Amino acid sequence: MNFELSTFVIGIGAIAAVVIGLLLLVTRFYRKVDQGQALIVNTMRAEPIVTFTGKVVIPVFHRAEVMDISVKSIDLDRRGQEGLICKDNIRADIKVTFFVRVNKTSQDVLKVAQSIGSRRASHQDTLEQLFNAKFGEALKTVGKWLEFEELYTKREEFRDRIIEVIGKDLNGFVLEDAAIDYLEQTSLASLDPSNILDSQGIRKITEMTAHMNVKTNELKQEERKAIHKKNVEAQETILELERQQADAEAKQQREIATLRAREEAETLKIQAEERRRWELARIKQEEEVAIQNENRLRQVEVAQKNRERVVGVESERVEKDRALEAISREREVELQRIEKEKALEVERKHIADVVAARIAVEKSVAEEEERIKDLRVIAEAKRLRESVVISAEAAAQEKVTHKLKEAEAEEVAARHQAKRTLTLAEADFEASDKQARAKIRLAEATQAEVAAAGLAEVKVKEADAIAIEKVGTAQARITLETMQAEAKGEEEKGMVTVRLRNADAEAVERVGKAEALAKREMLLAEAQGEESKGLAAAKIKEADAAATEKLGAAEAVAIREKMSAEAVGLREKAAAMQALDPQSRAHEEYRLRIDKATEVELAALQTRQQIAEHQAKVLGSAMGQAKINIVGGDGQFLDRFFKTVSLGVSADGALDQSDSLKSVFREYLDGDASLREDVKQVLSSPGFSSEALKNLSIAGVLHKLMGELSDEERPKLAALLERAKELGLK
Repeated sequence: MNFELSTFVIGIGAIAAVVIGLLLLVTRFYRKVDQGQALIVNTMRAEPIVTFTGKVVIPVFHRAEVMDISVKSIDLDRRGQEGLICKDNIRADIKVTFFVRVNKTSQDVLKVAQSIGSRRASHQDTLEQLFNAKFGEALKTVGKWLEFEELYTKREEFRDRIIEVIGKDLNGFVLEDAAIDYLEQTSLASLDPSNILDSQGIRKITEMTAHMNVKTNELKQEERKAIHKKNVEAQETILELERQQADAEAKQQREIATLRAREEAETLKIQAEERRRWELARIKQEEEVAIQNENRLRQVEVAQKNRERVVGVESERVEKDRALEAISREREVELQRIEKEKALEVERKHIADVVAARIAVEKSVAEEEERIKDLRVIAEAKRLRESVVISAEAAAQEKVTHKLKEAEAEEVAARHQAKRTLTLAEADFEASDKQARAKIRLAEATQAEVAAAGLAEVKVKEADAIAIEKVGTAQARITLETMQAEAKGEEEKGMVTVRLRNADAEAVERVGKAEALAKREMLLAEAQGEESKGLAAAKIKEADAAATEKLGAAEAVAIREKMSAEAVGLREKAAAMQALDPQSRAHEEYRLRIDKATEVELAALQTRQQIAEHQAKVLGSAMGQAKINIVGGDGQFLDRFFKTVSLGVSADGALDQSDSLKSVFREYLDGDASLREDVKQVLSSPGFSSEALKNLSIAGVLHKLMGELSDEERPKLAALLERAKELGLK
């Protein structure tokens, strides 16, 4: 039982394994083909197997080939001398497309594969090589059955006959359909006249075209005659209608012209009345507008003047306060600088005293050394003349003491004088300061007029002060050096005298040294006093110059601030104009142009008014002083009258404005000479005759008389000649 069961299981397993193996084999070697293709499998049998779906292909045992059985197109194009010859021997250019495929049967597929091959059967070139000749022969055969015109009229029959001649069975291939793609008569240029068929076709084409051309020409001429006839009839009708229309229009125009003339006359009458009323209203309105404009301009000018006055007063007050503050600050700085200069002068004096003391000490040391040397030489002489020396020394001591006392008194007096000078200088400085303040207050009222002059005066005074200061310093230095040189000279002189006179020289030397020292101190004090005085005067002038300079600077600052304010205003106005949008800017520019044009027109009107008033005055004065006799005549009288008046006014104006004419006619204008008497005298001269007057012009007569008159009469004639030239006489 168990053995049978195991045998059954093994059998089932073996069967399952075989089935699975077969399924795997089929899955691995099964080959499918697409639609439009056929699969040819060569097996171990005598005949291959053809399938259109798929089949198991076992390598080595089977061989598979794929054949394309889809529809292929074959184009057959016959043109020119190879064109299709019809039944009437007319050659036609034709292009026909044939649609061919392999018949979908096993026998036809095997037939094609065996005769051509599977691969070649799928190539377009192979198909064209196989069927071009056959299709061309069928096309020629069918074309010879039909005439050329029937190719167009019996197109479907032509196609069906082609398919019928070719047949359906093509050794495994099937002709699906045929399409005539292009059909046209071959041109005469492509035909061969030596070909009998072409020559017959040419003759027939020529006959048919000539007949058709004649017929066409006849139809065209008939058409032209009919059209021209209709045109003439229509033109006659139109002319008649136009004549009737012209008569009606002329009649209507006459009636319209009559009505229009009547209406225009009435309209002109009404327009004249309305124009008169309008002119009166316009004149009245212009007068009111002119009055309003004048009032507005007057109010604007008054408001502008008030604003300018307020702004000017406020600006002047602000500038005045600013200038006063600046001057006060500069005055404080200047006072501090002057105090500093005073301290420096005191320090310089102290240094000069120290230097003088050091020089005195050095001089004393040198004198002591010389004295010791001299004592060794004159020791013996001193002992012999001791009594004389003692008495001389007493006298010299008394004299030296007296000189020293005088020098001390002079030094005290010089110091007192220097202090007095300094006090006076300080007082003068305070007075100058007050005067400067007064000048500043006075200059504030006239700052615009004296700005340039103030600056120039400041520079001049500053230069004068610097020059005076330098001159005083140089003079003091020269005086000091001169006194020092004199003192040194006296000292050397005393030393020489001491060496020559021995004991007497010593006393004289001491006296000389005392006198020189006293004199030097006195001169030094005088020099220092003069220097201090010069410095004080220079400082006073410098302070005055500084005050004037500050005044000019304040005025310049005020002017600069004013100009800066105007520039800032212009820049702000320009920035405001730039900030405006294009419409606002255009409106503002338009308003400015209108204002400017208004001002220009008003100025032109005023100018013309003044000219008219002046001309009226001139004409009135001329008419008032003229004696006029009104006579009849045409308008030339008034023209001559106005020309005469204009000439007289021009002559009077020329005499008033020209110094040369006044000098020439001074005697006639002053009444010293008479133009009438001079002319009478010239004309009554013997050299002047009526014949000369007839043959010569006025200027020629005057030139001729110039050579015949005496020296006394020539100046008068020359004056007449110049006057004639000025009046334009030849």
